[in-house]
This record gives sequence, structure tokens and C-alpha cells, in this order.
Amino acid sequence: MLTTLKNAFKIEQIRSKLFYTFLMLVVIRIGSQLPVPGVDRSYFANWFASQTNNAFGFFDAITGGSFESMSLLALGISPYITSSIVMQLLTIAIPKLEEMQKDGEDGKKKIAAISRYLSVGLALFQSSFMAIGLGNQGLLVEYNAINIITAIVALTAGSAFLMWIGERITEKGVGNGISIVLVINILSRIPQDLARLFEQFVVGKPFATAALAAVVIIAVIILMVVLVILLNGGVRKIPVQYAKKMQGSRQMVGGQMSSIPLKVNTAGVIPIIFASSIMQLPIIICSFIKTSDTGVWAEILKGLDSNNWCKPSAPIYSIGLLVYILLVVFFAYFYTSVTFNPLMVADNMKKQGGFIPGVRPGKPTSDYLQKVLNYIIFIGAIGLTVIGILPFIFNGIFGATISFGGTSLIIIVSVILETIKQIEAQMKVRNYKGFLNE
Repeated sequence: MLTTLKNAFKIEQIRSKLFYTFLMLVVIRIGSQLPVPGVDRSYFANWFASQTNNAFGFFDAITGGSFESMSLLALGISPYITSSIVMQLLTIAIPKLEEMQKDGEDGKKKIAAISRYLSVGLALFQSSFMAIGLGNQGLLVEYNAINIITAIVALTAGSAFLMWIGERITEKGVGNGISIVLVINILSRIPQDLARLFEQFVVGKPFATAALAAVVIIAVIILMVVLVILLNGGVRKIPVQYAKKMQGSRQMVGGQMSSIPLKVNTAGVIPIIFASSIMQLPIIICSFIKTSDTGVWAEILKGLDSNNWCKPSAPIYSIGLLVYILLVVFFAYFYTSVTFNPLMVADNMKKQGGFIPGVRPGKPTSDYLQKVLNYIIFIGAIGLTVIGILPFIFNGIFGATISFGGTSLIIIVSVILETIKQIEAQMKVRNYKGFLNE
């Protein structure tokens, strides 16, 4: 990876793209420090400190701490990510959007435009809820119309600005801009989390205990990174043979071998995000409406709270972890079934004269792909589950609370690997020599 970056800096075009990306990331971190006018920046910081659950932990991590400090970029890029996922699901459900997606580049541009409008609408809704619903509870210094409108406009504009920066990075920089914006926000919190772990398990401890704790922390992080790399790199290639066709009077064309790459982690980090959101939603709602801390409902909420999982003193709450695992597996199958259609792949393959060796074209091919896909999804879901629950296990047993859990690591490693691949691809195109250059 370091060799790739070193060689990339030798090419002026790629070097300028990397520099542009770096400048945009600096702008993001500066924006994360600018306060929203009329807002009490200590409101959410105090609210976070008073909470025993970690319902907003991941959301604050993907905003780079902007949410807790209530900066202009407090909403982060989450409205755009949510709208993109919604549009991807609606594309399957609504025939008109499905036709639009099949229109090629023009259709994709229209869907992207709709996603932008939807993300702005979501940002407007979220900022309105925060300014109006929480303004009179201490979020706003003075609860009046001017401060409410100012907060709504500032938060919505901040989210739209992040979306614009992400698209500019994609166009003029390197990699997927939206993903890079997400990663830089998560990375900005890692030093703080590592410092917290260091103070909790190393500082003030005997040398042997401190050394063992440091080794364990480093080993666990390295193990999780390796697992994420293996999970993202796992691919099952389905061989495809294309029949030869007669072109003209004598010439035969086609007959080449190809393959259909099916990723082990077909759904990416989406199952973990969906499962976490469903588990945290009741906790978030009850935190705002301030329900009673006793009773059956309070016990259910404790079971949904990841901070209570895997605690030897209260094993009953680990039932919530089992529910979380089932949700991850369910959404891994659900999201893959929405985004990958074996029947369509089999039909396209048949139209192009392709077939899987040993499998008849048509429905048998579709059934074979579905069978292989189900097996792969299960392996990917198990891998996602292992990565996702490791932080919960260490938190429950040792009290090691961090924001860069399994979800964050999957995002970080995936985006870094994908960006490196894009840089390598640009370098290959730049340095390619055809037979005219011999």
C-alpha cells in the first residue's frame, strides 16, 4: 500500500487529485469545529454524559464528534447515506425507477439527483426535529423563531455541503467521495478512543499488567482488521462459458471463458447498520421522552442496550445480543435478495450465449446461482456477526467502550482498500504501453 502511494505521488495528475482530496478533508475538519449560531454546544455533551446507553455512539462517530459538539456539520453525511439506501430499495419496488436505472448513465444521473433532493429533505426533517423538539429543552440558548430557523438552515446547509464535497472528491479527487468523508469522520475519533483505552487499562497499572493490556488491545485491533480484510476480499467465482458464433462466412467469434464474481460479504456493512438502528431506536425514543427506569419496559430497554451485553453479572441482558445476531443474518439475506437477482443474471447470460459448465441455461442456472448465493450469504453473515460482536464482548467483560467498533472498522478498511485499488487502476492506465509504443 505504501509503495502504491509512493509511486502515485510521482505522477502529476494523481498527485494533484490526492492533494485536492486532502484539502477537501481539511475543510471538513474545519467545518466540524464551527458552531451553529444560537445553539448551546454543551447541551448534547452533557446529555451524552448523563446517558448510560450508547444509542448515539455510532452516529456521533460517523459525524466525527460534530453531533456531540453541535457544529455546522452535526448531521454529517447520514441523510445522504439513508437516502441512497432508500433509493436502492425503491428501485427494486417501483418499476419506473427500475426502468430509469436500466437507461444507462442518464438514468443513473436522474436517480442520483432524486437522492440529493431526498437527502436534503431528510436533513431538513432531522434539523427541524432537533431545533423545534429539543430547542425548548436547552438545545437553543433562546427559544425563539429566529434561532429555530437559523439552526434548521445551518444544519441542513451543513449536511448538503458535506454531500457536495463528497461529490467533488469523486469527480476531482480519488475514490468514492461520500465514503471518504465518512471514513475521515470516523478516523478523527480513533485517537480519542485509543487514549481512553490507554488511560483505562494501562496508566497507573503495574508494568506487567499494563504491558499485557497493551498487547491484548493491539492484538484485538489487528485481528479485527485482518478479519475485515479477509471478509471483504472473499469472492466465489462462478465460471461462465460463452458459445462460439459464426460471423460472416468463416470466422468464428466468442467461445471465451469468463466468471461471475460473488462477494462473500455481498451486503457490505448494511446488515450491521440496519440491525443496530432497529435495536437503538426504542432506546433513543425513550431517552427523549424520559420513560421510567423501572418496570418490564425498562428491563427490555436494558436488553436492547449493547452496553449491557456479555456482562457476567447480568447474563439475562445478553438475550439482546442474540436478537442482534438474528437481525444481522436476516438483513444480510434481505439486502442481497433486493440488490442481486439470480433470475435476471441467468436470463442475460442465456441471451448472450453463456452458460455455467454442467448447468443448463435458464431456470436451472438461476436455481444454481441462488443455491450458491445462499451459502455465501450465510458465511458472510457469520463473518459480519463475529466482527460486529467482538467489541460488545470486550465491552461487557472488561468495560472497554469505544466508538470504532466492528461497523466502523468494516467501513474504514473497505474504503481504504477500494481507494487503493482505484489509485492502482489509474496508475496502470497512465503507465500502459500498447504495441504502438514498442
